Amino acid sequence: MSEYMTVKEAAAFIGVSASYLNKLRCLTSTGPRFVKLGKAVRYSTADVRAWMDANVRRSTSDEMPGATERTSAKP
Repeated sequence: MSEYMTVKEAAAFIGVSASYLNKLRCLTSTGPRFVKLGKAVRYSTADVRAWMDANVRRSTSDEMPGATERTSAKP
């Protein structure tokens, strides 16, 4: 495997859709670090593995790093 992957390759490596990775990158900034070269986006294999390792949980109720507490809109 190359040191850098396209969005499609990184998505396949992680097991998610390319659309999901794009949303993480563009809307939430919570996805793996990436490199932008002109219009091309590349993910380092090491950065993707580090992101996956940082998101290991023991329970679905464990908080994600950097997550903010949700508040209800209802009074």
